[in-house]
Amino acid sequence: MRIRLLSTMAAVVGLTLGAVAGSATAADPIKVGAIVSATGPASFLGDPEKKVLELYADRINQAGGVAGRPVQLTVYDDGGAADKAASFTKRLIESDKVDVIVGGTTTATTMAAAPLVERGEVPFISLAGAVVIVEPVKKWVFKTPHTDRMAAEKVMDDLKKRGLTKLALVSEDSGFGKSGREQTLAVAKERGIELVADETYGAKDTDVTAQLTKIRNNPAAQAVLVFGLGQGPAVVTKNYRQLVINLPLYQSHGVASKEYIRLAGGAAEGVRLPAAGLVVASQLPDSDPQKKVVVEFTKVYEEAFSVEVSTFAGHAYDGLMIALDAVKRAGGTDKAKLRDAIEQTKGYVGTGGTVTMSAKDHMGLTLDAFHMVEVKQGDWTLAK
Repeated sequence: MRIRLLSTMAAVVGLTLGAVAGSATAADPIKVGAIVSATGPASFLGDPEKKVLELYADRINQAGGVAGRPVQLTVYDDGGAADKAASFTKRLIESDKVDVIVGGTTTATTMAAAPLVERGEVPFISLAGAVVIVEPVKKWVFKTPHTDRMAAEKVMDDLKKRGLTKLALVSEDSGFGKSGREQTLAVAKERGIELVADETYGAKDTDVTAQLTKIRNNPAAQAVLVFGLGQGPAVVTKNYRQLVINLPLYQSHGVASKEYIRLAGGAAEGVRLPAAGLVVASQLPDSDPQKKVVVEFTKVYEEAFSVEVSTFAGHAYDGLMIALDAVKRAGGTDKAKLRDAIEQTKGYVGTGGTVTMSAKDHMGLTLDAFHMVEVKQGDWTLAK
């Protein structure tokens, strides 16, 4: 079973695996560095990312490596702290001398690492959501998740379909939340959506009823969008139901994990958000090119860890696979050639969608890579 899954995974990304593990050991390793928030407030994102990086590095090496070269993975846990992310990035570049870095669980940790990889000229594939990571384009920085701007666009499109034009926004006072707020304001103007409330909360707040009460008392509000990560959105969701606010509630892709549903409990019922096809893998039509990939990844992940698959685990998988496929196409780990190969990624079908990058687009996903999902009976379903 293990070898079958390995070969299937390799076929998905076009990796050339060595014939035996011994031949890979004799070759120079491909040094992959990672900084993730496996502990701390963003651990529900970073922990599955760490698990996936370690799982697939091991599986690839068990099958012989990439073109006969083993993957040497070095992972550091920044605990969600930007200063630690910067310190570990410096260590990966200067001491560990990695060929490529995959990681940056949050926008804050990614942006702390970005100047260092730019100066060090090391390819960096971020796992964080904010559009500021790749706009404007930074030569050595790429990312796998959909952007906060895309999330705002998907929500606005759904609002229009439901005949709703007046939106209340609740955003977290964090890198992701601030960027999400900025993008929501911009997209609302473009889509003809009126923002009738603009409230914020702290990432560690345990009660948001004051902000939500203002929205409940606002007669103009027709729907509410929450932009945040970690436990904060679950707190908002619980308070929302406690106040009996009878308006459609939207979240961002920053909570596209069963952990959000677990934290929010029954209060999450009916919540809508944009998410990757991974969270509704079995519900995708057979004609969707993503279905085979996400169904396979879900099976591997859940068998390995005995927990439900996470969108954030998928971001890490895509980052690692894109990096290793680029090593193959670059013919090695020369950093400049590797950077160029990542930028030339075309038609990679991953857990987040089909990726086609360019010199002007270091993410490579379009809006159709997002699905609008809704919580029903404690699970994700495709929204109708």
